[in-house]
This record gives sequence, C-alpha cells and structure tokens, in this order.
Amino acid sequence: MTLLEKITRDMKAAMKAGNKEKLSALRMVLSQVKNKQIEKKEPLEDDEILRIIQGLVRQSNDAIAQFKQGHRADLVKKEETFISICQAYLPEQLSEEDLKKLIRETIDEVSAVTLKDMGKVMKAVMPKVAGRADGKRVNQIVRAILSENSP
Repeated sequence: MTLLEKITRDMKAAMKAGNKEKLSALRMVLSQVKNKQIEKKEPLEDDEILRIIQGLVRQSNDAIAQFKQGHRADLVKKEETFISICQAYLPEQLSEEDLKKLIRETIDEVSAVTLKDMGKVMKAVMPKVAGRADGKRVNQIVRAILSENSP
C-alpha cells in the first residue's frame, strides 16, 4: 500500500469516526499532494509525499513559535495536534546519538576537516538521513563537530 493510499484510507476512517481534527489535517496533506501532482503532471512517489509532509510539519513548527509569541494557546494546540497526526506518516526520527554517529562516519568518508568542508558533508549526509532528521538539526550538529576539529 502506497503512502497516498494509506493517507486516503485514514482520511475516510476519520470521516466515518467523526474525528474532525484528523480529517482536517489529512485533507490538508492530500490537498498539498494533489497540488504537487498537478504541478508535476504525474503521480508522486512516497519519498516526495514524505517531503511534503515534512514541509507541512516544519511550517507548523514555525507557526507554533509565532503563536506562542502572540499568546495564542488555542492555535498552538491546533498546530501541535496537526504535527502529531502528520508524525504518524513520517519515518521514526533518529536519536541524537545515532545522528551524531552517522555524521561522524560521513565526515570520515568525505575526509572533512574544517568548516570549509561543511557543504561536502551536508551533501553526503542528507541522503542518508532522508526524512529521519530535520536538515536544520543536521546542519547544527555538522557545524558543531567540524568546529571541534578545526584548529
């Protein structure tokens, strides 16, 4: 079963169960997927759908930060609910230790030494983490590890 089929099936189940929050969240995801399919003019692969979901989660995290500044607890709760629903379709995130280990291995593979090699490391590590870690988090860890190594 493809990811799109799973999301569609879950949306129908949420509709039957009367779960308005889940129904709304899955409709938003499917809307973004359909828009991307129309733009691309062909069906999307599961990894492309995962990138869409990750983008939506990232947007929701940004919105949460804004809503907290505006003291809008109701909207923060709504965005957190959306994120928790979307998380069910994303691969399990790498732990901090696993991510650091993977980054250190990649640094050794590409023979990176200083911060100047950061682009080379990021280019090599991002396909390995593919959806299992946020790019911003990876970037911060790579920068920290390369800073340790720099004279």
